[in-house]
Amino acid sequence: MADLERPERLQIMLTAEELAALENWRFEKRMPSRSAAIRELLRRGLDSDGFLTAAQGSKSQDFGILPNSEMTDGSEITDGPAE
Repeated sequence: MADLERPERLQIMLTAEELAALENWRFEKRMPSRSAAIRELLRRGLDSDGFLTAAQGSKSQDFGILPNSEMTDGSEITDGPAE
C-alpha cells in the first residue's frame, strides 16, 4: 500500500445537531470534505487557545508531547529532573 499523507485515523461520534453545524460550516466555507472541515476547525481551535501551529512542510514525527524529548532504542529520554 502506498504511504498515506495522513496515516492516522480518528473516529468521532456527533449528535445530529453537531453534524448539521459541521455540514453548514463546511458548505459555507466551501471545504472539500468533512475531514478537511474538521482539520480546519481543530487548527482554528488550537490556534485560538494559543497553541503553536506547525511550519509548512513539518512532519508529525518532528513533534512530541513533551518538550525536549528524544526516542532512543524505544525508550524516551527527557531533559527533566531524574526521579
